[in-house]
Amino acid sequence: MPGSGSRDAEDEAAGGRSAWGLLAAGGLGAGLLALHAAAAPFVLPALRRVCLPFVPATAAQVENVLRMLRGRRGSLVDIGSGDGRVVIAAAKRGFKAVGYELNPWLVWYSRYRAWRDGVHQNTKFYISDLWKVSFSHYTNVVVFGPLLFAPQMPLLEKKLEEELQYNARVIACRFPFPCWVPDHTTGEGIDTVWAYDLKTSRDVKQNA
Repeated sequence: MPGSGSRDAEDEAAGGRSAWGLLAAGGLGAGLLALHAAAAPFVLPALRRVCLPFVPATAAQVENVLRMLRGRRGSLVDIGSGDGRVVIAAAKRGFKAVGYELNPWLVWYSRYRAWRDGVHQNTKFYISDLWKVSFSHYTNVVVFGPLLFAPQMPLLEKKLEEELQYNARVIACRFPFPCWVPDHTTGEGIDTVWAYDLKTSRDVKQNA
């Protein structure tokens, strides 16, 4: 019939466009799935006592922590060390620094970053639940508290007060401890950092 050839050609072209569309959609879906699989270990909650997402420290937060460490010596621990940036920054300032993190992907990445930055000999990263670790031999403790961790701060305060040495300093970021009175504060908003000297809190309790 007249015109049948052109209609067949149009049908073939439409079919070809449809097939390419399906392939493109499939490729995009596969790419997004791969991206999710690669990113998930870093952003999904680690299996803690309370599930917490990984929220990296800002550059201002890290700098404020280092400011609170000026003039300090001894060992340092970062509780919930994430991608290791605080531990690595402290090691660059001469500290023997340790990070505890439950997410194994973040621990492996932290070890790689420490090696890449040339401070792997002064850093250690462990896969561990903070509630199962004793912090008694650390004199500098850093705690980054995301929003979901705030209800756990009283329990952590009690644990640290029972375990830490008399000359220890605890540095809290994002959320202060509920009962301790900070000896030093720096930064604003989410970059605020509070420093607590255990000597002060124990002297207050003894004199109360």
